[in-house]
Formats: sequence, structure tokens, C-alpha cells
Amino acid sequence: MNQKIHQLKPERIWRYFEEISKIPRCSGHTERIMDYLLRFARKQGLEHRKDSASNLVILKPPSERYASAPVVVLQSHVDMVCEKDSGISHDFTNDPLKLRIEEGTLRAEKTTLGADNGLGMAAMLSILEDTTIPSGALECLFTGDEEIGLKGAFAMDSSLIRGRLLINLDTEEVGVICIGCAGGRDSHFVLPVRRAAVEKGEKRFLMQVRGLRGGHSGTEIHLGRGNALKLLTRLLLQMKKNCSFRIVSITGGDKLNAIPREAEAVLSVRGMDEAQARKLFQELSLSVREEYLYSEPDFSFRIAEYSGTEDPLDAVSTDVLVHLLSVIPHGVLTMSHQMEGLVETSSNLASVRASADSIQIASSHRSSVDSALDWVCDLHASIAEMSGCEIKQNEGYPGWRPDEDSWLLKHARSAIQKVMGREAKVTAVHAGLECGIIKTKFRGMDAISIGPTITGPHSPQEKLDIGSVEIFWNVLLQILKEVCASRGKRNTAS
Repeated sequence: MNQKIHQLKPERIWRYFEEISKIPRCSGHTERIMDYLLRFARKQGLEHRKDSASNLVILKPPSERYASAPVVVLQSHVDMVCEKDSGISHDFTNDPLKLRIEEGTLRAEKTTLGADNGLGMAAMLSILEDTTIPSGALECLFTGDEEIGLKGAFAMDSSLIRGRLLINLDTEEVGVICIGCAGGRDSHFVLPVRRAAVEKGEKRFLMQVRGLRGGHSGTEIHLGRGNALKLLTRLLLQMKKNCSFRIVSITGGDKLNAIPREAEAVLSVRGMDEAQARKLFQELSLSVREEYLYSEPDFSFRIAEYSGTEDPLDAVSTDVLVHLLSVIPHGVLTMSHQMEGLVETSSNLASVRASADSIQIASSHRSSVDSALDWVCDLHASIAEMSGCEIKQNEGYPGWRPDEDSWLLKHARSAIQKVMGREAKVTAVHAGLECGIIKTKFRGMDAISIGPTITGPHSPQEKLDIGSVEIFWNVLLQILKEVCASRGKRNTAS
């Protein structure tokens, strides 16, 4: 065990977080972390229930003094976004995360850290284990596959929990109470393409975009970070004006909820245009690089010869693809008029993959306004129709409408005032939280979301502010104390 991490306070949370970090838990592959949680429940002698969607609730009985206090549901998701820097050999299916302390923060070696939502899990396990913490009955709910469409919450058995006070532990700024989130949907394009034989004298080049910061496509979309696919397409569009080329392949992005950090394309260029293509690439990449000098200090373009023999797309397919990627929206579309500084609607061009006869493109959309989300989906459907694409769009997940008169919010405000000596910031987030789905499933549910300070989630730059963890812990305990002190004033169990 890393002694430095072991010495951090509160010790129990850090111990559990380090244990969790050794267990592979990428979205869609959460069997081992669920087994770990089941072993924990059995070892502690705690009642537990699991539904067919692999959501798990571990129950903690109330302290004798607070037997009549309302039942509180604590909730975190068990999966994490698994992203790593290119060229790193880390195997997310087997390798433990390599943790290190750096200037007051905890991060992983060139991979995502998984503090989203591993720290929430660690806090719940700490509360379940510690018999000295006074509380009413607790239902600690661990949900699966949140990061790939909130699947666990969607499929959760409606009999799994009975509490009607929900404290979600999945937001990323200490001292902030989240009371709302955006809803989301995805669009998946399939562009049919034709390939043609390599022409005599054609040269092949690999063009790469590397070193972008990426990040969460909801909570960090407003920061104006570069999207590797959009920047690469921008160069291709400009180069088309002055030289002839055909695309052999194009690849970039991976996760729907992450801004693409890397992308690459292989071009087949006429021999007579070779020098011009190289010159244009260097000039254009330099000008774009200067635009992002301060927001993306480590990003770069690279061009190199390529020796593959695959047939390139024909000229028409190349043109359609470049223009299609150019017009698919990315970034903030509208800002909220209800909450200052909150993104209302956005879209993220998330990934591109090429096969022999088609190009697959994925884009994710978010909005706190249902009609705006419908508009964004309609916009993408129109783009698909004009470009000759097939498109599939999912039903998505609901938003969570803020309730500023929430009973639980009142006590959370009081807890932050007592712990931090200042008023809480109350906000909503431009990201998907399971609260919206859970509130829909369980009538009468009152919900808030809190968490420690995490920056760069969904990217290898993810960092957890060490000092914020103890504050978050104390706030959580104080909220439970406040709820217990108000027992009998709100009936929250069905």
C-alpha cells in the first residue's frame, strides 16, 4: 500500500478508494467491483439486495437513538470511464490504476483516475463500516453502467429501495449542492462510402492530432477545449481547396461522454500534389496551434509517410465525409436563462470509425430543456438526410428539474454553513445524473447531489483535490445528522 495515500484523512475513505482503484471497473465490465461490494456486505454482516440489472443496495440499520428517523438513500455508480494517453500499455481489464499524489491532488499515471464515482463509493463503504456514526436507516445504492447511458438506473427494480431522501455522491465541486441536471440523447450516423483503386504515383500520409485535454462532454464543454476530430476536419477542409486527396481512413474519439483528445486520418495524395499537401498541412496546423496556445498547451499536429495498401475512398465519398464532419455541431449551443453560467444545450462530436464500406460517426447531445434537446436531434437527422446517411437516435435519459424548495436541500445548506462557514452554492449541472431517472421511478423522492472537487473527469488529466475529500466527508455526515434531528417532520419511506 502506498503509505502516503494511506496517511491521508479521512483514513478510511482513502483506504477504500485505494482498494477500489485496484479493481477493473470499466463501463460494461463491472462484475469484479460488484463481487467486491457483495463480499464487503457479507463480511460486515449487512443485509443487501441485488436486482437483475446488477444494481446493489446494502442496508445499514439505524442507530438506536434514531430508529424513527427518515430512511436516507446514498447513491454512487460503480463504473468508470477508461481513457488513457496514446502509447500507454495500461490494460484496464486487468491492471490496477497507478495512483500518485501531486501538488495537493491525487491522479493516476496517464489514465483516468476513476474518482468519478469511486470516491462516492469509498464514502458509502466508510459509512457502512463505521458503527460509531449516528444515523437513521441507510440504503447505500450502487448502480451500474452510468457512464454509458445510465443503464443501471434505467433498469433498476422499483422495489429495490424504500427511502425517499436521495443523496447522490456524483458531483465535482465541494461546497456545491446540485439540484438539477441535463437530459441527453445520442445520434449514430452510418455514411455509406465507395472505395476506388490506388492511382499510379499516389503518396500516402498519416495526419495526427495529439495531446488535447479532452474532458467531460457535459461539465467541461463550455471551456472551449479542442475537439480532435473537428480540428483534423478543419485542416482537411482547408487543404481540399488547394490540393487533391482521397481519405483512406479516419479515426478519433472513443466515449460518447468524452471530448475527443486524439484523431488521425490517412490520406492518399496525387504525386504532383505531395509538396503542396505537406506545405498546406504545416501552415494550417501552425495557425490552428496558435489559436489554442493557452487553452491546449500540449497539443500538436503530426504528418508522416504511411505504408499501408488499403484502397482509398473515391473522390465523391471523400468530399461528402469531409463536409459532413465539418457541419456536425460541437460545443455549446445555448446558455441557460434560469441559472447564470449554466450551459443549457450542447452537442459533442464524439467518435469516428471507418470500415470497408461505411463511416460510423457518433454524437452526444445534452439539454436541460426537452424541446431544445428534440431540436438538436432533429438538426442531426436533417444533416444525415442531406448527406445520405442512415441515422439512429436513442430515447436518451431525462433531465432533473431543480426544486429550490426541497426539504433535503434546506438541510444540506445548513450542513455546509456549519462545516465550511459559508453559504452553499446551489446549482444544476450540464451532465447526466441518475437522480432524474430515480426521481421518475420512485414517486415522492427528494434529491440532492454533492461531492468532492474533481477536475478533468473522463480524461487522463482527471485530478481529485485531496483537501476537498475531508470537507465533503464532514458535510455528508452533517447532512445525516441534520436529517436525524428533523425526524418525524417528514415521512420519507413508502
